[in-house]
Amino acid sequence: MRQAPSFAAILGGSPDDVDAAFYEALQSGDINKLMACWADDEEIACIHPGGARAIGTADIRASFETLFANGAAIDARPQCVARWHSSHTAVHHLVESVSVMTSTGPGTALVTTTHVFHRAAQGWRLVVHHASPGSPQDSRPQERAPQVLH
Repeated sequence: MRQAPSFAAILGGSPDDVDAAFYEALQSGDINKLMACWADDEEIACIHPGGARAIGTADIRASFETLFANGAAIDARPQCVARWHSSHTAVHHLVESVSVMTSTGPGTALVTTTHVFHRAAQGWRLVVHHASPGSPQDSRPQERAPQVLH
């Protein structure tokens, strides 16, 4: 049974609110809160690093239940977030710093991630989570020259 989404999601919130709720759910291992971040649509998609593509709410839920079963929670912290927003679509491109256990003890893995959000009647919801193995270069701030179009 699905629990009610967070207060921010009920009010419609923003893509940033949904992203924050997503990472809070990962860190607490709460599958119901995590699924409340997603659009209720069978075309939503999730790709975990090195994993197969999950399509639809049932497949996505099962993929996260498997991840949570291996450690109860995922300590993923977003950093280097770049945002693009329009009236009904938002894209966040970021780097996740994920705590992992290695053969030599605790470590950190970097994961390059893209989140796509859509605004519907129930507010902003996640429609795509695509994560790939990252590299140390991904966590450095990008130097960008100002661009002016005339």
